[in-house]
Amino acid sequence: MNTLVKQGRLWWSGAVLSALMAAGAPAQAALQPALKAVESVDLSRYQGRWYQIAYYPNTFQKQCVSHTTADYALLSNGQVEVTNACKTAEGSTSSVVGLARLKQLRFLGVPVSKPVTSKLEVRFAPDWLSWVPGVWANYWVIQLASDYRYAVVGEPNRQFLWILSRTPTLSAQDDAAIRATLVQQGYDPLKLRAEPQN
Repeated sequence: MNTLVKQGRLWWSGAVLSALMAAGAPAQAALQPALKAVESVDLSRYQGRWYQIAYYPNTFQKQCVSHTTADYALLSNGQVEVTNACKTAEGSTSSVVGLARLKQLRFLGVPVSKPVTSKLEVRFAPDWLSWVPGVWANYWVIQLASDYRYAVVGEPNRQFLWILSRTPTLSAQDDAAIRATLVQQGYDPLKLRAEPQN
């Protein structure tokens, strides 16, 4: 079997497992105030390449050792194609393509609430599994530079966190601003793992 396909399957199966784990809010998250997403995100400006600067370690990225990127492409139906790629310890590229949609309350799969552009749901599972609620994981933009030079993505249980930048590095000022906001949002910056990009 193609190594890329194997790694892609690992990514999405890990994402499904993580989404199912995240479905039950931990007791610690229940003691904290609710996570706040930014008011809105212009998805046309958000699309393009982002470099992963730092993240909370997780199972579905365990094969990645450096150069993790996320490419977002806005589709005509309002959904977003997500392509994640990284370098592995063997020097190969691991890549997976997923889909993101605006978070909405749904009844029998039909949206029944107004969408929030800063709260998305993402899946890397095949289309035929898209009806399974646990396949869609929360993807909330909780901090965003006004010029879209950096973004911070989390989820309500605070188990996952990603710091993204349009460039492979962040300025010291941006890094400090992000970390200060993370503390206010109930995240522990000491859990962050830096991502080698250069």
